[in-house]
Amino acid sequence: MNRKSLPQRLAALLVALAGSIGGATAAEPTPRFTALDVFELEFAASPQISPDGRTIAYVRRSMDVMEDRSRANVWTLDPATGAHRPLLSGRAGYGSPRWSPDGTRLAYLTAVEGRQQLHVRWMDTGQTALVTNLPHAPGAIAWSPDGYTIAFTMSVPGEAPPLVPPRTPPPGATWGKPAKTIDRVVYRADGAGYLEVEYTHVFVVPADGGTPRRLTSGDFNHDGPLAWTRDGRSILFSANRNADWEYEPMVSQLWSVDVSTGELRKLVERAGTNHSPVVSPDGTHVAFLGHEDDLRSYQVDRLRVARIDGTGERVLSATVDSDAESPVWAADGSGVYFSYDHRGEKLLAFAELDGPVRTLDVRIGGSSLGRPYTGGDFAVGPKGEVVFTVQRTDRPADLSLLSPDGSTRALTALNEDLLGHKTLGEVRELTWKSSFDGREIQGWLVLPPDFDPAKKHPLVLEIHGGPHTAYGPVFAAELQAFASAGYVVLYANPRGSTSYGAEFANLIHHRYPSEDYDDLVSGVDAAIALGFVDPDALYVTGGSGGGVLTTWIVGKTHRFRAAVVAKPVINWTSFVLTADFTPYFQKYWFGKFPWEDPEGYWRRSPLSLAGEIETPTLVIVGDADHRTPVSESEQLYQALKLRRIDTALVRIPDSPHSMEARPSQLVSKIDHILAWFARHRKSAESTE
Repeated sequence: MNRKSLPQRLAALLVALAGSIGGATAAEPTPRFTALDVFELEFAASPQISPDGRTIAYVRRSMDVMEDRSRANVWTLDPATGAHRPLLSGRAGYGSPRWSPDGTRLAYLTAVEGRQQLHVRWMDTGQTALVTNLPHAPGAIAWSPDGYTIAFTMSVPGEAPPLVPPRTPPPGATWGKPAKTIDRVVYRADGAGYLEVEYTHVFVVPADGGTPRRLTSGDFNHDGPLAWTRDGRSILFSANRNADWEYEPMVSQLWSVDVSTGELRKLVERAGTNHSPVVSPDGTHVAFLGHEDDLRSYQVDRLRVARIDGTGERVLSATVDSDAESPVWAADGSGVYFSYDHRGEKLLAFAELDGPVRTLDVRIGGSSLGRPYTGGDFAVGPKGEVVFTVQRTDRPADLSLLSPDGSTRALTALNEDLLGHKTLGEVRELTWKSSFDGREIQGWLVLPPDFDPAKKHPLVLEIHGGPHTAYGPVFAAELQAFASAGYVVLYANPRGSTSYGAEFANLIHHRYPSEDYDDLVSGVDAAIALGFVDPDALYVTGGSGGGVLTTWIVGKTHRFRAAVVAKPVINWTSFVLTADFTPYFQKYWFGKFPWEDPEGYWRRSPLSLAGEIETPTLVIVGDADHRTPVSESEQLYQALKLRRIDTALVRIPDSPHSMEARPSQLVSKIDHILAWFARHRKSAESTE
């Protein structure tokens, strides 16, 4: 959506909405970022460079304030001239652009009558063809080397006979829906709800349209990304086809399927994961990611390479103590590009086949809208040029280009019209020593736009989820809104966070939460020591794993004026048995079943500290959250209510775990956090 051509009725609605939540109106323009600005943000994702290097296609995401949804369209860029124009845009939304091998066509996905379908566009004429008419959305699009065929994955219904055949109602009677029998280990998923009996399979279809042909079979999931062998005879993918695959969440093998016969061949197997295959330009090798499963909660995925038949496997990223991601072969086959996280930043590296790993001068990021998680995408061109979503603290993801000569230049400025005239909170790095063991902990401060170091400012400690994830120096709408409200915001990567090596991440293995509490509280002390934080005006919030630690913190100390706990885990026993990925949580986070170690589960449960909490605590959860089920939040709310602690429960309708499925859900989350803090900020100040 081009915001400069918004119809008058939309502009009027924005003014009304801004006024209704205390934001700026047209008569009172504000130079600060507000929660309502979420509707105006845009960011770039999924860049794809054409085979001749002359055109970049990418997904441009924006927010539709009228339909309250994120919208994706495909735009193109000419890196030589800077020409920037929409290629595929409209209310249906477009995504997953993929160039044909000769660059004359572009495959993509868009909705037809409510279902995602595969389309192809001829770049010279602009003509498009509907390639599929599928009952379920295709994914993992991959062109065959000759450009005649497209492979994809799709869910296929499995057999699910009911335990009891449904009764037939009398003629004219209206009965309720028949009962459904569940007999699978994982039967629901966050963002999807209760799952139908389906399995992911590999298909091929002619690139100009036709009848899709299924290549795989069996009650197993065959996952992308897909990779064609250079002769076009086989397709590589990842799957766990073991009989007990439902109980092995961290096991997968690398497979090959013959396109003509459907014959399957196992290429690589280990007690662990093997995934994300990419075939070398000469077709002789395959690079992929994987790790040996040692049952630890964090395990490093290494970049590996093997001959195309699966023999001769070796590790290329052994010197990088972090997950390798998104492997891409160099055009000359001399090595493989990949990204990895290091100290809160996503870096780009090149692993030579017969040499060292070289880290490039690229900072990838900007793809997380609400909170400052690491992330982002990149693509490699035929001459070694790299286009990537760029990491900045004051803008969501734009595109930049790294040329073969090492120079970097910006390609887009998607939010300059919105943010260019606003004063955002400055982001500063801060490191400190943990009071527990003296380890260095890295964090960042977001300062209020009118920051005066001579004054004392209230502080919000904002804690990331995961726990095996990482925050970094990137734009975050939530934190900028907090800073605009006058708070110094502290966010950090305590022990358990990724990007500091496997040993640091596994310090909380089978002991989460624990000393990560000391890391965070030490960060608050370090911020206070700078002289501009009011030690009597401290607030704390976090979501998911951050909700765990927020509850843990207010159960351990009373130094915070107020807390907001978002989508937490409160009781590990109930969580492990009701969350959407039970086999993983039980096996890797505890190693024992709840009935085998009830004391251990309880000792790590924030609910065990409910009797110590005195801090006014708001609890927020999405009604459709299946990752940390609503019952977890309700347990905390009821415990505090019974103890007459100042509390409230906010349920965001239809929201899954992310609370960002709709822009209004993120806005509502921000508004409720700031309102709770403001209430207790005012009440505390009135008694002073």
